[in-house]
Amino acid sequence: MSHDVTPPPIPPFAPQPPPQPPKKAHTAVVACAAAVVAAILASAITVGVTGKSEAKPAPTVTVTETEAASSGDDTEDAAADPTDEETGSDSYSLNDTVSYENDVEVSLSGFGRGTSNDYAAPENTPYAKFIIKISNKSGRKIDASQMSVNCAYGDEGKEGEAIYDDDFDGLPDTRILDGRSLSVPWACELPKNEKFLQVEVSPDYDSEAAIFTGTVK
Repeated sequence: MSHDVTPPPIPPFAPQPPPQPPKKAHTAVVACAAAVVAAILASAITVGVTGKSEAKPAPTVTVTETEAASSGDDTEDAAADPTDEETGSDSYSLNDTVSYENDVEVSLSGFGRGTSNDYAAPENTPYAKFIIKISNKSGRKIDASQMSVNCAYGDEGKEGEAIYDDDFDGLPDTRILDGRSLSVPWACELPKNEKFLQVEVSPDYDSEAAIFTGTVK
């Protein structure tokens, strides 16, 4: 009697485990992450350094500007010095009539002496009195309140104060029409022992002063 021996069935193959990532790949990821972190740190450091280097410089003041300002002031001072023409070389006698290019004329007349009263300004002061006449042929009105009058006396050129008394009220607040004239009584301080008198008259703000000089008896 024969017995057939049946071989045992071959068991099915066991499932293979999933492949594990190689250690090199893990190392590469770590290295890559480290590189990224290093790059971020380097960028931050670079930004910090760059920001500091791009700061704007503080403004400075140069010496040249200061010297230029000083020289400008010196120039103005030099230009303000009186010239020979302004110090009396073009003066006129007390009886002359001065004509301007715009056909305005200035003249003085009626010279005399007097003493201010107790209520004048200044009071009890010897003076020279005269009449200032402005003739207007300029074709326009002249504001008489813009006229200026200055006096000086003696060899040393002391200032002669204007006298405000009953007969001398100062400049009139009126206008001189074209073709008309205006006579203004005026008085300036002149001590009794002085004879030389200088009178400067400007008919308005735009005109140079006419300088009259002479002696008053």
